[in-house]
Amino acid sequence: MPQLWGQERVITGNRQTSWAFADAFVAEDDALRWARDRSREAGLRSVSPGTGAALRLLAATADAKAVAEIGTGTGVSGIHLLHGMRPDGVLTTVDPEADRQAFARQAFRAAGFAGNRARFIPGRALDVLPRLADGGYDLVFCDGDPTESLDYLAESLRLLRPGGLVCFEGVFSDGRTVDSAAQPVEVLRVRELLRSVRESPALEAALLPVGDGLLCAVRR
Repeated sequence: MPQLWGQERVITGNRQTSWAFADAFVAEDDALRWARDRSREAGLRSVSPGTGAALRLLAATADAKAVAEIGTGTGVSGIHLLHGMRPDGVLTTVDPEADRQAFARQAFRAAGFAGNRARFIPGRALDVLPRLADGGYDLVFCDGDPTESLDYLAESLRLLRPGGLVCFEGVFSDGRTVDSAAQPVEVLRVRELLRSVRESPALEAALLPVGDGLLCAVRR
C-alpha cells in the first residue's frame, strides 16, 4: 500500500505539473498582462491563460464574426475572443460596471483592436440580452452571476445560430461543484446548469478542464 500511495502522489504531481504547463502554453502579451493587473486591483478573477487560449481557439474554429460576452471584466477574456474572431468580427460585451468596461476599452486598444471591433453595453445581463438579435451570434461566452446561469443558457439558445457555441466559465466553482458537503445557492445553480446542458437534445457538450472549468456546447 505505501508503494501504491507513492505512485498516486507521483501521478497527482505529474497531473498538476501538466495542467500548469497547459495553462501557460499560449504566451500572453503586454495588453493582456495589463488587463490582468487591473482585474486583480479591482478584486476580480479573470479567466486563466489556458481558458483564454481555449476561447481564442473556439472563436477561430467557429470563424466567429459576432460574439456576445456576459461579464466584460477588465477585458482579459475579450482580448482572447477578439484574437480568435474574424478580422471584421464584432464583440458585444455586457457588464453592470461601466468603470470595468473603460479598462477593457483601453486594453483592447493596447492590443491593437480598432474601436469598432467591440460594442460595450453597460447593464445587467438579463436586461440587455433580450434586446440582442435572435440567431445573430456565433459564440456566447458567459462569465456573469452563477445564480443566473440557467437564464443565460436560455438566452444563449435564442441568440446562437445553428452550429454556434455557448461557453460557461468557472463551472468547477473551486472544487465545490463535486464536493458532497452542503453548498451555497450559486454552486447548486451551476450543478443544474451542467445537468441541463448535458441532457439537452439541442446541445452537444463538453466540459474542458482549463482554469476553473469551461463548459462548452454547440447548438445543433
